Amino acid sequence: MTDPWSPHLADGVPFDADDPPGPSLPARWAARWAAQPGRPVLRGRWPGFDPGDTGGWVTAGRLDQASRRAAAVLAAAGLGPGDRLVWSTATGLASVVALVGALRLGAVGVPVNAAYTQRELAHVVADVRPALVVVDRPDQAAWVAGVDPGVPVWRPDLVPVDGSAPGRSGTAPGLDTARPEDPALIVYTSGTTGAPKGAVLSHANLAAGSRALELAWRWTPEDRLVLALPLFHVHGLCVGLFGTLAAGASAVVLERFDAPAVLEAVRDDRATMFFGVPTMYHRLAGADGADGLARLRLCVSGSAPLPAARWHEMKRRAGVEVLERYGMTETLLTVSNPYVGERRPGTVGFPLPGVSTRLERVDAGDPEAGRLMVRGPSVFSGYWERPAATAEAFADDWFRTGDLAGLDPDGYLAIKGRSNDLIISGGFNVYPAEIEDVLLAHPAVAEAAVTGVASEEWGETVTAWVVPADGPIDTDELLAHAAARLAPYKRPRLVRVVDALPRNAMGKVLRAELR
Repeated sequence: MTDPWSPHLADGVPFDADDPPGPSLPARWAARWAAQPGRPVLRGRWPGFDPGDTGGWVTAGRLDQASRRAAAVLAAAGLGPGDRLVWSTATGLASVVALVGALRLGAVGVPVNAAYTQRELAHVVADVRPALVVVDRPDQAAWVAGVDPGVPVWRPDLVPVDGSAPGRSGTAPGLDTARPEDPALIVYTSGTTGAPKGAVLSHANLAAGSRALELAWRWTPEDRLVLALPLFHVHGLCVGLFGTLAAGASAVVLERFDAPAVLEAVRDDRATMFFGVPTMYHRLAGADGADGLARLRLCVSGSAPLPAARWHEMKRRAGVEVLERYGMTETLLTVSNPYVGERRPGTVGFPLPGVSTRLERVDAGDPEAGRLMVRGPSVFSGYWERPAATAEAFADDWFRTGDLAGLDPDGYLAIKGRSNDLIISGGFNVYPAEIEDVLLAHPAVAEAAVTGVASEEWGETVTAWVVPADGPIDTDELLAHAAARLAPYKRPRLVRVVDALPRNAMGKVLRAELR
């Protein structure tokens, strides 16, 4: 019988899904740091950081010592195993050290977008009941106090926001002793189907996710990642930062995405990898010096579907075949195009080592499509204090992703969109992603999104929202372009030209704002 994960495994590399993924990530990090304390790990523009003679790099030994001190300070403040620490900061060395210290202590990190409004941050604080909150700004501290005036609120450098002394700290007890089943993170979903829910990710989930990516993407200590993703999201935090530390690799950490800065880091820091979202690749493809990305051995795209037209644009302009993968907050990464072999545009590839997938049929007219369900060691156990939502999310041990997917004849999985984005027009199911790919192939279109608009005649009218690439768009010509490539029931009947598409922080189009 062919190994179901063979597309991802190098020849002669064994993999047994029943084997435990190994120690917790904090324990694995600590072991790597102790083995090579002088090895460069992270580099960025860190306020207040004295690089000494390290060329701007934080070494493994320095990160070990700093996170030990952070754990001791947090322990002295009363933070212990299982306590929640809300972490809502901009990307910086102090904030990374604070979170790593909390995880080494056995506390549970709760990463939150620093751009959240008062209402959004208050929801998380009230829901998770943290023992301590780390924020950047005084106004955020006031928001937290409005929910719970008793919870300590500290800056990323672990000094109370009110300027008081944090208290004496000694040696943090019991570092790196978390059990596999212990919670490590509570990451809140985007809330597209109601108030955000906290997905509880265990140490075993994180360790399994890192192991799968090391195997599938050939991630080694010799790799250097350009990390321009926000760290409040699992893409940047669990895949980018935690994956780098687990592999014993290094990363150039950018405060925010900037195409010239990414290309500069690739060139000057001898990077080997870049992880991004589709909007980043759109900007990189149009940047001067985009062909410099060809120096990288791996470019990965995720968090939103990468249109096939954008994939071909990156290959043509930058000389790279982007590897698209699939995952969710609740599952970490579960599916990926192969590192060796064909990276098929418009698809996300095959299940990663340890992961199983299946399709729950929803359209009798399309037997190769259905609702995607996944299971595996990286899949979370449930939502924070939401037993009803957890029960609804699972069918036995299969997690219902909420995404619609299909299989091509070679077994590559393609994401067709969210089930609540499905358009039913004239009794036919229409998948927005397919139509968007066709629209993006037109040279006058820079970005495109497709939604259904209520119609008495059709139920829903297929509607295209497009951003011009350069100059005006001839909508009649665009409709003719679509008509030549799509069955009649799939063709857009309306075109709306807009200056920009509404997106969330990870680049996903907010279709509800278009409807």
